[in-house]
Amino acid sequence: MSEQWAYQIRINLADAFAETARSDPHNPAIKPLTDILARHNAILKCQYDAFADYVAQAEEHGADQFPLYKWTKATIEDPVKKAKYIKSFTLYVDGDEVYAKDKADALESDLQPLVGGALITRLSRHDTNPANNPQAPAHLR
Repeated sequence: MSEQWAYQIRINLADAFAETARSDPHNPAIKPLTDILARHNAILKCQYDAFADYVAQAEEHGADQFPLYKWTKATIEDPVKKAKYIKSFTLYVDGDEVYAKDKADALESDLQPLVGGALITRLSRHDTNPANNPQAPAHLR
């Protein structure tokens, strides 16, 4: 049944590397990570930056057209959540935010040796199954 879902790999970077990854993704300090990403035609996107981009787009084009606007705006304005998401990165493969299971499996497998080291503190896999994804609270819809 899992073939119907697309997948996404996310990583959390150690505080010392999160800003580097956001501002200078070709920095030699994160080369072990970027070498793996290059093999998979993958790039990093900071989740906080992705949320901020969504909010900016909603505000430019009309927030009523963006169902997660209120929830996302509340998230980026919360200092505790900002601290969490500033070091969380979504991995895009071949330009896609979600991708086939085999691509997620291969990327996850290659990243696993870096998890728990100085660079990557956490790795997680997500899927597009709505039952596995949080929904916006009613007051933020």
